[in-house]
Amino acid sequence: MNHEPRPSAFIFDLDGVITDTAELHYVAWRALALDLGIAFGEQDNEQLKGLSRMDSLERLLALGTQQFGAGEKLAMAERKNTHYLALVEKMTPADLLPGALDALHSARAAGCGVALASASKNAALVLERLGIARVFDHVVDSNHIRNSKPHPEVFLAAARALGAAPQDCVGIEDAVAGVQAIRAAGMFAVGVGNARVLLAADQVIADLRHFVPSNYLRGMHRLRWVNET
Repeated sequence: MNHEPRPSAFIFDLDGVITDTAELHYVAWRALALDLGIAFGEQDNEQLKGLSRMDSLERLLALGTQQFGAGEKLAMAERKNTHYLALVEKMTPADLLPGALDALHSARAAGCGVALASASKNAALVLERLGIARVFDHVVDSNHIRNSKPHPEVFLAAARALGAAPQDCVGIEDAVAGVQAIRAAGMFAVGVGNARVLLAADQVIADLRHFVPSNYLRGMHRLRWVNET
């Protein structure tokens, strides 16, 4: 008997999918880099997408030659985060990316669970500033997990919070590490962005204006649903 997968949950990344905080992170990381005498450009910032704060810091420091102790690194990460939070406080619902709000509401209207799986420790604050905190059934961020993307823990934790089996979830990500995490979790991966970059995604869309939950509810048998264990 053929089984047509029907997702019971949609799990969204935050940065680059629902809102673009990449520029805010860039401003804050670049300020820190300048203080350290490290050249840091937009392409360097692209390599930090989907990574945790400390992993991002390690990538930044690798661009320089200085060595720092654990305490110094923690202080640097905190300094960057303080700068970033000051920028986040200025965010409003106008900072939602095109199609994001409609995509979230349509996912809920389809009767599916909706969760956030973010590498950010400040995801809850960002959602509040965007005015969409109540749209999500659950929010899982770096405060709730031990392993950052591309480890699947954040997506598995979101599925568990929703009471959904991983194979019945669709994950939505814009970063390579995030797509890898979704696939490692055994979920269907929707990439948001460039298909030539997000090669591991099962499907790639330009942005959430092209995300239609009903397509997954009635058409998953036509897509490549992979449950890797």
